[in-house]
Amino acid sequence: MMVQCRPFYLPRELTAITIIAVYVPPQANVKSAMELLQRSINKQLTTHPDCAVIVAGDFNHANLKSVLPGFFKNVSFPTRENNTLDQVYTNIPDAYKATPLPHLRLSDHLSLSLIPAYKPLIQRQKPSEKSVRVWTTEATTALQDCFDNTNWSVFAEGSDLEGHTSAVLSYISFCTVSVTTTKTVKVFPNQKPWLNSEVRALLRARDSAFKSGDQQVYKEARQSLVKAIKEAKCKYKQHIEEHFNTKNSRNMWQGIKTLTGYKDSCTQTNSPDITLPDTLNHFFARFDQENRDTITHPAITERDDAPIQLEQHQVRATLRRVKARKAAGPDGVASRVLKACADQLAKVFTTIFNLSLLQSVVPSCLKSATIVPVPKKNTVSCLNDYRPVALTPIIAKCFEQLIMSHIKAAIPANLDPHQFAYRANRSTEDAIITALHTALTHLDCSNTYVRILFVDFSSAFNTVQPHKLVNKLSNLGLSSSLCSWILDFLSNRPQNVRMGEHTSSTLILNVGVPQGCVLSPLLYSLFTHDCSPIHTSNTIIKFADDTTVIGLIDNNDDSAYREEVQHLKQWCDDNNLHLNTAKTKEMVIDFRRTKRSEHSTLYIDGEEVERVESFKFLGVHISADLTWSTNISHQVGKAQQRLYFFRKLRQAQLPQRLLVNFYRSTIESLLTYCCTLWFNCCTAEDKRKLQRVVRAAERAIGTSLTPLRDIYTGRLQQKASIIIKDPSHPGHSLFPPFPLVNATGPSGQRQTDSTEVFTHRLSNMPSLHPDWRITALPILMDITPYL
Repeated sequence: MMVQCRPFYLPRELTAITIIAVYVPPQANVKSAMELLQRSINKQLTTHPDCAVIVAGDFNHANLKSVLPGFFKNVSFPTRENNTLDQVYTNIPDAYKATPLPHLRLSDHLSLSLIPAYKPLIQRQKPSEKSVRVWTTEATTALQDCFDNTNWSVFAEGSDLEGHTSAVLSYISFCTVSVTTTKTVKVFPNQKPWLNSEVRALLRARDSAFKSGDQQVYKEARQSLVKAIKEAKCKYKQHIEEHFNTKNSRNMWQGIKTLTGYKDSCTQTNSPDITLPDTLNHFFARFDQENRDTITHPAITERDDAPIQLEQHQVRATLRRVKARKAAGPDGVASRVLKACADQLAKVFTTIFNLSLLQSVVPSCLKSATIVPVPKKNTVSCLNDYRPVALTPIIAKCFEQLIMSHIKAAIPANLDPHQFAYRANRSTEDAIITALHTALTHLDCSNTYVRILFVDFSSAFNTVQPHKLVNKLSNLGLSSSLCSWILDFLSNRPQNVRMGEHTSSTLILNVGVPQGCVLSPLLYSLFTHDCSPIHTSNTIIKFADDTTVIGLIDNNDDSAYREEVQHLKQWCDDNNLHLNTAKTKEMVIDFRRTKRSEHSTLYIDGEEVERVESFKFLGVHISADLTWSTNISHQVGKAQQRLYFFRKLRQAQLPQRLLVNFYRSTIESLLTYCCTLWFNCCTAEDKRKLQRVVRAAERAIGTSLTPLRDIYTGRLQQKASIIIKDPSHPGHSLFPPFPLVNATGPSGQRQTDSTEVFTHRLSNMPSLHPDWRITALPILMDITPYL
């Protein structure tokens, strides 16, 4: 039985309450019962996405979370003997505090007392105030005129590069403040986006009419309020549609987030402890203190090469590409200013950049950073629960982008092919494909198994030694002037921490590649390029600082694998990277029917490495039995949660095409993440779980959506085409050209086209590895030998 009610008083974030009474007999088909209940609840949530749903009853051994992972259990104690047969599910976490009560008469089930524990949003979060800088067309024009009439050479007279740069940045900030204004906005946590002053006035009038006791006055006030709310919602919907029609994607998505009430999980923290910023600053800089005595000057080989010279048109183009809403760094220069005044500022910054490259010196104002700590979880218990988010000068990012192109041009294209991050035509999918192909190819042989070590580094970017990095860059062929510039860029970096109105003192760092910088990911990948296996039976897969060692074991001899792990540990010690054994995990994949011996435990520096049956590898849950139920369950659970935001948009009556785009970008992208790895291998039950989410979205939109199998087939073809056209890809050699029937060239010889043959035979691919319960293994490199 399902009942929907609307009490007079409800927290603003809840629109109604739906109460469902459930009884699942012991002999019932649990699967059918849960699917029926899921359809009923989804239908209700499609109409009222913000309603509170309470599902209570005797479930026996059924579990509602198996079909609705977004619901929460409220009963955690036995209700009949030693079994929890009675349960209360809600779509709100920690909604009730449940306590057992005595039996009612002859019932063999306990009674339950449910005390509401939910706090309204307005009580959980206080209203916040933020300052907003108001930009007008007149302000932008005034800035451009100001910079056009500025004699920039005055700033360079009688000062060094540091003074020159600081003066220019200070002048730009001063001019910006002069032509713009700021206003303070108060934001309530439960405020609806369409709520305007007219609706607020009618809300007060309705409440007054209710208190007066006059039914006719209350009825008229309520009707006026309902009409005003509909008009306000309609106006806001039209406002969002205008963003969609004008192809303003940023404003459109901002409106969608406002409509759905979506908020980022990470929020800034204001702490009353004024000493916390200094404490956090020293904590974030702890690696610099630990490695201060080990820093030495690198031996850079002097080469007869000229420093890099940047052209004014290059700087202008880079400034024009700046995103206008990027947060300003410690220099206070807004990204909007750099973008709008690119023509006026290109000349002065070209001069500063070229002087910096000529002298191999980076002004401290361009390499300073302000750290904004963001809690990793709701309850902060230690300093490590804060994630440092670095704000660096926008103009420094532009400078780094120009330098990065020169670094990439000097580095061999085939350097470190198993580093899949920060490279064109590479993704996490390629890294996982390569890792699984390496393992499965070996497992095809008799008496073999695979050991995979998922390595965890402690703050890998923060422990890089600049002098060791520069030595490696010099050996790779970078010019001495550029190496010296990079060394200065990484040395003597000012850093402070800001929490609300409190700012810490400044510390100077000489270790690590700075977070929030454009060059940092590239420099880290070059720093680890020499982290390679010493045995051919091992493979090291890298994606940024995620490192995975794959050991191919024959005849129970894992000595080469253990030597590889010890060599990796020694490499980490030599390069000042801290291998975190506590978070490092190992997985053993062994399908032999008769295991000759138990797999011995792996130790690193005397500390045991935990062995796991499943691990989240680059966003995909890999299981030791190579099944995908765990991965799909996690994907479906996340997709079910996102359906709430989808229903909110439907409630706002947005156009169907906008709903389809939202589905594809937020739900379909989640369901099909790395689908080339697992879709054709998952069980029929797993596919039904995926299809339930798609059907729920189709009912909400009112139109059919692209089947997941069609998406999977298209992704396979696309991935195969990319690998075939990329000779530097690790899987390129596994796609030999295939002869095309009746295809001849000018000389009468046959032509070849791997992509066309791959596409033609994809649907006829035979089943692989039947003994492993994996059918039609959709790893691209495993397809080729069977075509």
